[in-house]
Amino acid sequence: MTTTLRVLGTSVTLLEAIRLRAEQELGIELIYQIHDVQQAQRIAVMDPHSYDLYDQWFHNVDFVWPARAIQPIDIRRIALWDEINDLPKRGRLHPGDRLAVGSLPCDRLFVQHDGTLGSQPSSLISMLPLTHNADSFAYRPECLPLSLRQSEESWAWLVDEDWCGHIALQSDAAIGALDVALALQASGCLRFGDVGNLRLDEIDRLADLLIERQRHGHFAAFWSDDHEAGELMLDPEVHIQSLWSPTLMRLHRAGISYRLAVPKEGYRAWFGGLCLSRCVQGKVRDAAYAYLNWWLSGWPGAMMARQGFYISNPPRARDYLSPAEWDYWYAGAPASEQLYGSDGMALIDAGERREGGSYAQRMARIGVWNSVMDEHNYLVRRWGDLLRSARPTA
Repeated sequence: MTTTLRVLGTSVTLLEAIRLRAEQELGIELIYQIHDVQQAQRIAVMDPHSYDLYDQWFHNVDFVWPARAIQPIDIRRIALWDEINDLPKRGRLHPGDRLAVGSLPCDRLFVQHDGTLGSQPSSLISMLPLTHNADSFAYRPECLPLSLRQSEESWAWLVDEDWCGHIALQSDAAIGALDVALALQASGCLRFGDVGNLRLDEIDRLADLLIERQRHGHFAAFWSDDHEAGELMLDPEVHIQSLWSPTLMRLHRAGISYRLAVPKEGYRAWFGGLCLSRCVQGKVRDAAYAYLNWWLSGWPGAMMARQGFYISNPPRARDYLSPAEWDYWYAGAPASEQLYGSDGMALIDAGERREGGSYAQRMARIGVWNSVMDEHNYLVRRWGDLLRSARPTA
């Protein structure tokens, strides 16, 4: 009898091509339960019986681990664990890279002797580190205000008055609020002790200032998933917005001229992976470990590269990428030929170069990681005040 695995997550990594290939190679049935970020998170915390694996990001571990919704992963059952690089294990790819603020993957990776999570290595982990990226925002160069045309790209552009009414943000407080906190700090409007972990008074100042600006329609919209983000960026009224890599691929295909910013303050990074539901056991758990190991085998990492994402053991993915693909996606070199996306359709034209440079260069420029702050619940409340102020009144 075929074993069935239920994987809860978002459309960011739960691709149909991934599901079909895994089923074929592992001899299992995979059911992908795809939701937006907030809904997937709620299900993960509240209903661990409904899924076997949770495909999400390290900052979400701060919700599911305290709720006892997930169980530890034994790295002795992960054949290629030693091939995973230092970015999730130690917080930086190379010792000379700066250590960013925010919810560092390494600080919530290893299960400690008292059952808490921390950076001290052990044989048990909270999440298997897999896909990751360094994000910023995209903008239409033809709409770049004259006042900014000689300026270095900066998060401050998201709150610049010359973009007023043409800006879109992510609706999740753990991401959208962080983007705009980076923007306000970069602009000099506010100064935070730790932009990745705001205090109560800092959250109030942030929310109050944003609501005041929204009275003048500063933000055009807020999006919850990459499909909504793509629809907004295709709207001629939206000129600049925080984006995820799949949306950039969609814009590229649509022939939309855009630039992905390399902010002088550094990227906002995220690290994703897979968690085991606390309820999974027996043959299903064995199948889950097989799926975990399969993700490190090379082919999935190559598919993620064609989405614009990185994998935690890049050399394995290189075996499934052409030299031209590796040079473009990882080495930062211009594409030597036309490249194809994860859907097999033409995506990158010969001569194009990825913004931000090579994998090592981009990972060295991380300014902050996606964060669940100590005062996250209060941040969500105040972020909700902003979202409500942005809705049109009858």
